[in-house]
Parts: sequence; C-alpha cells; structure tokens
Amino acid sequence: MNPADLLAAMTRTVEQLAAYNDIAKALTSTLELHEVLNLVMEKVRSLLRPRNWSLLLQDERTGKLYFEVAVGEGADVLKGLQLAPGEGIAGSVFSTGTSRLVEDVAHDPAFAARFDAASAFRTRSIVAVPMIARGRVLGVIELVNGITDRPFTQEDLMALTAIADFAAIAIENARNFRRVQELTITDEHTGVYNARHLRAQLEHEVRRSQRFHHPVSLVFLDLDRFKSINDAHGHLVGSAVLKEVGELLVSCCRQLDYVFRYGGDEFALLLVETGTDGAMTSATRVRDAFRGRRFQQSQGLELQVTASLGVATYPEHALSAVDLVRAADFAMYAAKARGRDDVCLAVPHADMPGGVAPKPGKK
Repeated sequence: MNPADLLAAMTRTVEQLAAYNDIAKALTSTLELHEVLNLVMEKVRSLLRPRNWSLLLQDERTGKLYFEVAVGEGADVLKGLQLAPGEGIAGSVFSTGTSRLVEDVAHDPAFAARFDAASAFRTRSIVAVPMIARGRVLGVIELVNGITDRPFTQEDLMALTAIADFAAIAIENARNFRRVQELTITDEHTGVYNARHLRAQLEHEVRRSQRFHHPVSLVFLDLDRFKSINDAHGHLVGSAVLKEVGELLVSCCRQLDYVFRYGGDEFALLLVETGTDGAMTSATRVRDAFRGRRFQQSQGLELQVTASLGVATYPEHALSAVDLVRAADFAMYAAKARGRDDVCLAVPHADMPGGVAPKPGKK
C-alpha cells in the first residue's frame, strides 16, 4: 500500500472510530428514539456519504416497513410509503436478516423499482443492513448511490453493519423505556390512558394552545346507571364492559386525540386542535355509537349502555387546564340532569359568576 492509500485508510479508520464513539455517547444520553436515530443517520451521512439514505422500521400493528428516517432526493415522498417484508432489497434484508450489497440494481431481480418511480430518483447501487436486537430484526438501514454515484464497497458494508448494531441497541432501549412509561400512564383494566396522564397531557395541550392560538377541547363522559350492570351481572362482567367501552371510544377518535379513564365509569376525551363545533360533533358521534352498540355479545349477553357527555373548549369555556376539567364535568352533570343519554355544552367562562357553577347531584 502506497503512503497516500495508507493515509486515506488510517483517516477513514479514525473517522469510523469517532463516529462509533459519538453514537455510543448518544445511547447513554437520551432514550428519545427519534433523537438517537437522527444522530445515527447523521453519522451515516458524514462517514459513508451516500446520495440517499434511509432507516426503515416495522409497524408493529400492520407488520409492514415504513421510512422512519429518509434523507436525500425524493425523501419526502418515501416517508409516505410502506413495503412488505420481502419486497425489494430492503424488504429481503428485513425478512432474511442478511445484509445485501448490490453494485448495480439493474441486475438484481429483488430490486423494487416503484420507489424510484414515486420519488423520481434513479437508484444504481445499494447497501442495506438489518438492525438486529436479541435475535429479532427491528428494521433496516439502506444507503442508495455512493458519492459521485460510485458503487458501494465491502468496506462500506462493514462500517454500516457496525452502525446498525448501535442503532438496534438504541431502538431496543428506547422501546423498552416507552413500554415502562406506558405502564405508568395506562389504565390496566381498559387499556386507555389514566387520570394521571390526563392531567399532564391537558396541561401540555393548553400550553400549546396558548402558544399557537388554536383551541383544545375536553369531553367528559359518564356511563348511565352503570351500577345496575354490576348488580345484575357481577363485577367481572362490569369490568369487561368497561374494557369494551374503552375500545369503542378509541374507535371514535382520531389518532392524534386521547382517551382516558378518569375513574370508575367516567371517561374523558382530549380533542387536540378542536373547537367547540368539532367537539360537539365528536361527542354526538360517541353518544350515537353507544346507542347502536350492544356489549358482551361474545358472552351471550346483549347489554345496552348509554352515556352522558359534557363538552368544554379552551379558551371559550375556561382559561386554565383545571377550569377546563371543571367546565366539562359540570356540562356532563347537566346532561345527566336533562335525562341522561345526552350531550351538553359548557357555559362560557365569561357567563359563570366567579367561574364556579353548582354541580347537579343526579348520577
């Protein structure tokens, strides 16, 4: 090896070791998945210099792969696409757990051209490696076209494999941390969020509302005469009905909204960036969903449950998170007082003497 080549090899080795050191530091500095992955992919860019590069993860619900990180020409289009395990080179790497180095995709039958067509990009060379933790493939890092469109090399493959090992550790740690967090904010009986998380999330959304000047709405919901189900069928059936109620409420909401079990047979819906009209529409849809649903059918029962709902919106009905809870709660009790199985809107805060309204006692 001549001196120039030796110097280049040593420089590359130093750069690789520095990149690995930075990634290792990131793993111990944060458990925020997106933050760690962005740092990992930045090191991929600086070390291997691809034209395009992406990190694909598996959607745990659908089983398909999606582009968690995509950088380069046409990347915005790729972020909206998914592929099945086994589809294309990245899909085959995921399904087999084996790295692939393809110098010319034109000669590889596994190459999926639809992604080039969607992004108006021409792929020539690909190196893709799996991210594996505890024997399970979590995703794939894929580089497309080297600098000046040169083919990738075995040296590139080895460097990317080492980076993928770090990334797999980061993903596994972040997901485990998220699962632990979810245990502390999830109601164990229904699977929806608990009251503790409602307080924290509501404070967060009210602050966002203040900053960006958009509304946020809260719907309080109480099941009508739920005690009669426990009395007639026992608490095991009652608990099973509550779980079905949680599932029903989740199905009625958008992905960006939140469903909480407030306590007992009371639930709450936090509707993000939603004004009064939208919140009333959502609450009415929930009420009608209860009217059309029969619970515990799988157990041979046909239980009908109705709900009374109260709707309040920040800043129309309250000027703080605490007052928004109070306003929605009062509106829910007003729906109870009107005969149950109803939806009531809160009183505007300007019309409430002292900001306090009496709570009807009717359950």
